[in-house]
Amino acid sequence: MSERKKILLRLDPAVYDAIVKWAGDELRSANAQIEFLLRKALAGAGRLPADAKGIPRRGRPRKTPAADGAAGGDEVTDVADVTEGAGAAGDDEEE
Repeated sequence: MSERKKILLRLDPAVYDAIVKWAGDELRSANAQIEFLLRKALAGAGRLPADAKGIPRRGRPRKTPAADGAAGGDEVTDVADVTEGAGAAGDDEEE
């Protein structure tokens, strides 16, 4: 597995504070919120690479039902596409 790219990003303090507040509202870290916004912008512009991996989830993997229908399977669910269900209800942008 390839390592995730690390970058140094300089932001206006007011912009960073707004990102931190927004991230807190959506239960994300500031770093995860920045990545989410960048992916959403790339997808919206039709520039998100087809081979881009999903955003890794933190914490314990979710369990799915076993293939035979029995509860308690150990399979991990796939990470949902960033562009689907991107925001919570009421987060739609107004134009």
